[in-house]
Amino acid sequence: MEKEKKITIDVINEIINGSLNIKKDFFSNKENINNIKRVSDILIDCYNNNGKTIIFGNGGSAADSQHFAAEMVVRFEKERRSLPCIALSTDTSILTASANDYSFDFIFSRQIQAFAQAKDVVIAISTSGNSKNVLNAVNIAKEKGLFVIALTGCNGGMLSKVSDISLIVNTNITARIQEVHIMIIHIICKLVEDYFFEK
Repeated sequence: MEKEKKITIDVINEIINGSLNIKKDFFSNKENINNIKRVSDILIDCYNNNGKTIIFGNGGSAADSQHFAAEMVVRFEKERRSLPCIALSTDTSILTASANDYSFDFIFSRQIQAFAQAKDVVIAISTSGNSKNVLNAVNIAKEKGLFVIALTGCNGGMLSKVSDISLIVNTNITARIQEVHIMIIHIICKLVEDYFFEK
């Protein structure tokens, strides 16, 4: 029993230290910090020009997309006007119809075709950078002339090559990538909200 307890504590400490080290590595990179500032400025400009944010991803990245949309539409920390943001993983009828009638590869691209307009900004999340349905949606967004921001991991995959700004968490451990992604999201929410709160 004592041995099992020791192993559990070691595993916990290993996870914590791994997460902290990856965060430190990402956030100590000046280019990453500058890109987070750029993304925040782009979203502020988008909202000032009556655009909206469209965000999407699979699995945990779908949850992160919905989290971001909730913070924009409702609020993060402060009282301010609602900011339009759509997470493309929320409408089960659209998702299942797209997957059934076409393919799972087109669940996001069909929605980009339907909803995206010239003033909008697209945020694509994929921990591998190679999710086909995410890439298909980004390709449609680029055809429509939209600005695309990527949150990804590993080496950035194909997503980093087709996006305008890529925030790449340099690890292949999905959980660690997602932990950095949610911190990026919270920072962006804070910066955008502070601007509109002051207005």
